[in-house]
Amino acid sequence: MAVRKIAEYPEEVLFKVGAAVDTFDEELEKLCEDMFETMYQAEGVGLAAPQIGVSLRLFVMDCDGIKLVAANPEILKTEGEQSGQEGCLSIGRVPAVVVRPNKVVMRAQNLKGEWYEQEVEGLAARCILHETDHCDGKLFINYLPKLRKEMVIKKFLKEKRK
Repeated sequence: MAVRKIAEYPEEVLFKVGAAVDTFDEELEKLCEDMFETMYQAEGVGLAAPQIGVSLRLFVMDCDGIKLVAANPEILKTEGEQSGQEGCLSIGRVPAVVVRPNKVVMRAQNLKGEWYEQEVEGLAARCILHETDHCDGKLFINYLPKLRKEMVIKKFLKEKRK
């Protein structure tokens, strides 16, 4: 296992739609182990492959007692609404309030390529939506009003220069 470098805004890989995962082998297992180790080292609760420079539709998560690997995630259903602070390891954890659905049903594949559904709410729902967005080349700042988005980016870039 190895800690990987986390891609930071505005690296191009963060804005690309990831390729579908089509090979479920030891290499994918190793990648996921590295992703978990990188996520834990950075004290995150989720990490998508694009965040370590790998343009795949893949993420790992360990949030609210739910630990999973999601390859080729699809959001099947959302319900309700929650508003809360959201940050991102690729944007230096500079937080902002984001409104997201409170409940989510996701369909994804596990490390063996088997499809499963996961229904979650609260913080785990926020995490699944955030990481699925990374797989689609979107960042949480896309949901912010223009001025707030610019403020988050400016603060992150200022912190990065220190």
